[in-house]
Amino acid sequence: MAKSINQVILMGRLTRDPETRSTSTGKTVVSFSLAVDRQTQDDQADFFDITAWEKLGELVAQYLSKGRRCLVQGRLRQDSWDDKETGKKRSKVEVVATDVTFLDGPNGDGGGSSSTAPSKPSDNKKKSDDVVIEDIDDKPIDLSEIPF
Repeated sequence: MAKSINQVILMGRLTRDPETRSTSTGKTVVSFSLAVDRQTQDDQADFFDITAWEKLGELVAQYLSKGRRCLVQGRLRQDSWDDKETGKKRSKVEVVATDVTFLDGPNGDGGGSSSTAPSKPSDNKKKSDDVVIEDIDDKPIDLSEIPF
């Protein structure tokens, strides 16, 4: 019998700042929402509620904010409950994150490094052991030239 699979990968922008809560047992849970653009010409997006637990949630709360891009890997989880006011059955599907990759740099610049960090003068000098490839040709590789 085949195993079941429940896996989702989303890439988009946070629609709000992450909200941090704690459970009665002391576990940290962080909730945020992600807007994922559709691949259509009419500029529509899908919106997903995401939950990240414990250390992952703490990192999300620390480094992400509204408008920042991230890639979320996780699983879908469906909640069902009775609405106390109306008595109707309600349900909600959310993503429980297992991994979050921060795609914007610290300044939201799309890079992975901070442009405000001062660089040491020695960082800008070229090391003598650096290899620089001047020209790469498009000739096919001769397998007899490979030493192994």
